[in-house]
Amino acid sequence: MNADTTATILSLFLIFCRVGACLMLLPGYSSSRIPVQVRLFVAVAASMVIAPGIMPDLKAIMLGAGDDLRLQYVVTELLNGMLIGLLGRFFMLALQFSGTFVANAIGMGQAFGVSIDDQEPAIASLITLTATVMIFTLNLHAEVLRALVASYGAMPVAAGFGPRASLVSLTDNLDETFTLCLRIASPFVIYAVIVNFAIGLMNKMTPQIPVYFISMPFVIAGGMVLLGFAVGDFLRIFVGTFQTWVFNG
Repeated sequence: MNADTTATILSLFLIFCRVGACLMLLPGYSSSRIPVQVRLFVAVAASMVIAPGIMPDLKAIMLGAGDDLRLQYVVTELLNGMLIGLLGRFFMLALQFSGTFVANAIGMGQAFGVSIDDQEPAIASLITLTATVMIFTLNLHAEVLRALVASYGAMPVAAGFGPRASLVSLTDNLDETFTLCLRIASPFVIYAVIVNFAIGLMNKMTPQIPVYFISMPFVIAGGMVLLGFAVGDFLRIFVGTFQTWVFNG
């Protein structure tokens, strides 16, 4: 192969490194329930879709780079893609943590369901699965590809991987997702405090009666009513924050 063909193939491979590493961690795309071959074909197809707008600049870089520098670009592109995917993954982890807390707060923590990735309570499975469906329904998975194209302006291939800037981005993202987790789970924090205080007080006043077991159906019923009222805002806040990150992150 001549130098031009080699540079073209390496440029395509660099695009695949960033896109594939990102999709490996993003919510929805990274689910273990999707076969590995399907995820691979999606990553290849996404790389081919965004390649025409990025290829000229990458090809010029590859033509002037030696073998050691090309290998360095491969490693840094994998790290850049994993960084972008991890930033999106934090949102789903925050939602999963909130869903698990909600399940425990309303007494459904031991009722396990079929989850997308890991074993988790049925309430958390319902919330995370619904949020994933909303991400795809609102076409945010396609907006992620636009964000990947825009990432070449913020994180150019020639600049490599910036550990300090990446750590700052991860820290800011963790701060945002932790705040999101508190916002969407706050009604259930208050519910759990009030209910457990009331049960503990009744148990102290009447120790001869198993108040905990008697009150459990009422705790679950009240929690399900609260979940029915709050789940719409719960998911709306999450999807809105995730959408803001996709558009502006």
